[in-house]
Amino acid sequence: MPYIKTRDGTDIYVKDWGQGRPVILTHGWPLNADSWDAQAMALADAGFRAIAYDRRGFGRSGQPWTGYDYDTLADDLADVMQAVGATSDAAIVGFSMGGGEVARYMSRHGGRGVIAAGLVASVVPYLLKTKDNPDGAPEAVFQQIIEGIKTDRPTFFRQKFAPQFYGVGYISSPVSDDVLDHFTSLALMAGLRPTVACVEAFGHTDFRPDLASFNVPTLIVHGTKDQTVPIDPSARAAAAGIKQAQLVEYDGAPHGLNVTHQDRLSKDLITFLGG
Repeated sequence: MPYIKTRDGTDIYVKDWGQGRPVILTHGWPLNADSWDAQAMALADAGFRAIAYDRRGFGRSGQPWTGYDYDTLADDLADVMQAVGATSDAAIVGFSMGGGEVARYMSRHGGRGVIAAGLVASVVPYLLKTKDNPDGAPEAVFQQIIEGIKTDRPTFFRQKFAPQFYGVGYISSPVSDDVLDHFTSLALMAGLRPTVACVEAFGHTDFRPDLASFNVPTLIVHGTKDQTVPIDPSARAAAAGIKQAQLVEYDGAPHGLNVTHQDRLSKDLITFLGG
């Protein structure tokens, strides 16, 4: 079953690997389910059922004009879980933007069927700088991202966003140029409308009220050198607001730690989930 249909008729592409307790993986912006491949394979090899899907508008999923708010995206997650039969003893793990689906699912759908959660380099709880969120990013940052996408999307992703995502420096890099090219190819599979609309979503959605809905053990993993989603307004704030949170900081890791720290992340997820 490579596709499921959401409640509003959008086709969502699903990858379903392995057998065992289900682990649903939501990907980061502007990527798709393939960005979870290393962890999904490790989870399947460890006896779990790894389920990753392309967010609406991204990868191989449909690209409707609407539905890029987190209420709808959380409904999509619920629809995927229902369609694949992952309705009990499930774990939901979100990377970057995908952490928002996890948080909103826990509040909007009451965490139905979920026994564990994970937030990896996640945008939760709130990225925008406001008077009561002084460590957040200024509005101008998100507008610059949108402008870069609209002006020259391939160059923006390959020359600006991808290097920052993986912590590429002037002298050294933790990833190859091929990884940066692969990132760009995944990013360009998304439509322009969803790519821009999701910047608005993850940049402006306040998940702080959702934190109280996390009533299951929650693993939070974040790099201390993450320049894309800095650790203070995200992981550390989330850990402070989630009762059963376990915060694991990867010293010196960038945002794309699912690649730069691929094996460590896989092992940490498996250990946390009891594999």
